Amino acid sequence: SGSGQQSVTGVSAADDGNSYWRVRGRTAAVCERGTPVRCGQAIRLTHLGTGRNLHSHRFASPLSGNQEVSAFGEAGEGDYLDDWTVVCSGTYWARDGEVRFQHASTDVFLSVTGEQYGRPIHGQKEVHGMAASSQNNYWKVMEGIFMQPSEVFKAERYHAEL
Repeated sequence: SGSGQQSVTGVSAADDGNSYWRVRGRTAAVCERGTPVRCGQAIRLTHLGTGRNLHSHRFASPLSGNQEVSAFGEAGEGDYLDDWTVVCSGTYWARDGEVRFQHASTDVFLSVTGEQYGRPIHGQKEVHGMAASSQNNYWKVMEGIFMQPSEVFKAERYHAEL
């Protein structure tokens, strides 16, 4: 069922090598490396292993019947349905903070609730979009490569007029 696009699944292991995603600017926007991500900013998440973007659209997910989340595009190029808004507290997405991702076009929250696939991906959990915010849509970065803030950001953050 669903769109026939590549499934996005979740696993419990925090160090799963197939769980790495690159944070990029929203579709048709440039996001310079080292620029902090603002709460409320639209981004794209590109899977490092496949080069496909985290994507959603109005198809039902196969296990829960919520909104399908898939991997879409080639070499990081996709469409506007790859854009997600970062929902967090404060001004910027903090490295150690919890975050939610809300789909920019359909408003669902990126979620995982525990429904598990059988063969051939036994034990992997369905990732889907949920209309309501809940404890099932909080995400936290467990590991990765973190860039230092750019010089422009440092000047903006610490500059004070007299």
